[in-house]
Amino acid sequence: YDILNLQIYFEWRSIMTIPNFKEKLQKYAELIVKIGVNVQPNQPVVLYINVEQQELAHLIVKEAYAAGASEVIVKWSDTFTSRQFLEFANQERLENIPDYLVKEAEYIADNKAARISVISEDPDAFNGLDHNRVSTFQKANGKALNVVRKATQNNDLSWTVVGAAGVKWAEKVFPDLKGDAAVDKLWEEIFKTTRIDQEDPIAAWKKHDETLRTKADWLNKEQFKALHYTSPITDITVGLPKNHIWEGAGSYNAAGIEFMANMPTEEVFTAPDARHIDGYVGSTKPLSYAGNIIENMHFEFENGKVTKVTADKGQNILEELIKTDDGATSLGEVSLVPDPSPISQSGITFFNTLFDENASNHMALGAAYPFSIQGGTKMSDEELKEHGINISQTHVDFMMGSADMDIDGIKEDGTVIPIFRNGDWA
Repeated sequence: YDILNLQIYFEWRSIMTIPNFKEKLQKYAELIVKIGVNVQPNQPVVLYINVEQQELAHLIVKEAYAAGASEVIVKWSDTFTSRQFLEFANQERLENIPDYLVKEAEYIADNKAARISVISEDPDAFNGLDHNRVSTFQKANGKALNVVRKATQNNDLSWTVVGAAGVKWAEKVFPDLKGDAAVDKLWEEIFKTTRIDQEDPIAAWKKHDETLRTKADWLNKEQFKALHYTSPITDITVGLPKNHIWEGAGSYNAAGIEFMANMPTEEVFTAPDARHIDGYVGSTKPLSYAGNIIENMHFEFENGKVTKVTADKGQNILEELIKTDDGATSLGEVSLVPDPSPISQSGITFFNTLFDENASNHMALGAAYPFSIQGGTKMSDEELKEHGINISQTHVDFMMGSADMDIDGIKEDGTVIPIFRNGDWA
């Protein structure tokens, strides 16, 4: 009876609110499968998605099998259940991940399953919980499931992260709207930023991929020794390792199959030299992390390490984050996003890194992607460290770009070349 009512509700909503909602959602599912992870015949697929997004989940499953998937494993999540677990599970369980989950992670990595993560949860989902309990579980989970994390960071398999409009998230983004009105508005923005509102979204993404690749190609040719970021709240120099690689929208897995790790995306990115980061940087957008909002962060770096960190809101959570491991005190990613990007110009703060990072230059605390340096995916952790590539269990992006940010590239001989002026490509 409840399932029937849910089906009737979605049918009513698609007819009465967003024009052609079902058609757009179908296109979105097709885009996720064909461009996001580019499912290949006889490939397993893993879908991580909230129970609130059943309609989209069913469309993705259908499209994945149509593309030839050998199986589609759906990993349902539920915010209420997760919060209850983090609040009441005994300490031993928080510290120890069951073997069956470890085995599942090994299965996903060994079989090069395509991983689809659909983000729709409440940015404040875990607000008020004991941050020590949340941190304990995240550390244990990250360590136990390291095999699939490494496979993802190495691009051994295809993976993508996309958004879906959840009620609590939508109401956070659009506080003047409630319920269906907020959800519909968020869906409209998701469809716009992922090019679903265009006549041929797949063709539009291929063109966008080519545009970003030209920027990455130029940066790869220049091979800057360091980047110098300046704005009213930032003055930081970030070293870049020798033979670093900038990537645009599309990536390639170990089999040479292209996929789109993030949709939307407006960035080109690479790994910094984690040994050579000096100066200070301030955040320009809120960060949603571990079910909490962190605002107005300020980091000071010396010789590649955070020496001081403050935040107007969520400082205790931020301090726990950088205690995750030694690598969490340094950077693993630097990304360039022009302020005139569509997401930035929308003026919307999404309280979701997937969207907000594509409105702003950003950096990431924690792990670097090994593919960001030539031969990196074949290096051991120790070899990566020797090249300045950061190793960590965590990878958390924070936004630090603005319309008044300048970025210079510093060559090996000291030559300075403008990259960004006033928040846009120079």
